[in-house]
Amino acid sequence: MTTTPAKTKRAAKPRRTGPSVLGYGDTGTSLLFVFPLFLAYEIGVAFAPAGNGVDFVTRWMYAAVGRDRESYLLLNLGLAAVFVVFILYLRKQHNLQLRRFPSMVILSAIYALTLGSFILFVMDKLLGFDGVMAMDSGTALIVSLGAGVHEELVFRLGMMAGSAYALRALGVRHNWAVFIALVASSLLFSAAHHIGPAGDEFSTVVFTYRTLAGAMFGIIFYFQSLSHAVYTHFLYDVYVLLLKSS
Repeated sequence: MTTTPAKTKRAAKPRRTGPSVLGYGDTGTSLLFVFPLFLAYEIGVAFAPAGNGVDFVTRWMYAAVGRDRESYLLLNLGLAAVFVVFILYLRKQHNLQLRRFPSMVILSAIYALTLGSFILFVMDKLLGFDGVMAMDSGTALIVSLGAGVHEELVFRLGMMAGSAYALRALGVRHNWAVFIALVASSLLFSAAHHIGPAGDEFSTVVFTYRTLAGAMFGIIFYFQSLSHAVYTHFLYDVYVLLLKSS
């Protein structure tokens, strides 16, 4: 007489939860992908005539080494060495997901070209506005790196995600919290470019297009990842600044 083997109880599948205020992307992997751009900017800004207005990290690093350029560059080389060691550690632990990097850069480039072309068309053809500052290619690259890294860290990761988290803590529904945070951070992102002695002269046209650009970066941050937003912003600025400088 044959017996039917007892049916094994299937393990319950983990319940899928919705995105957090950080969106759908992997923030840890994003920070890993963003670090090379951060390091390139931190080294390049030591030789550039201009930096990024919301770059609080460089100011702190310069202050930490007594505003000495050589010590500052050595500090960045130390950060680079730590990064390499960390990469090797992750590779040994099989936690490195570099296979995502090429597709992330390609998609970011597509976003940047699309957004950049649209913005230039609207500014030049529809609004008759040519307010992009011309600069040499080296400075344009450094400025673009700073904008991509520091503005996304401050306005998307910090302000947008932080505001959404605070609103959620106050009982606001998730979708509404993210939407309000997206709008508020986009407005602040645009306004920040007009603040301070180095800020641009206020213009409704410029303020509006920067707000819309900030909203686009916020949407990319939420539905893709932080690294998508950073690389899109960086490549967008390179495209616009170099095209205007040529």
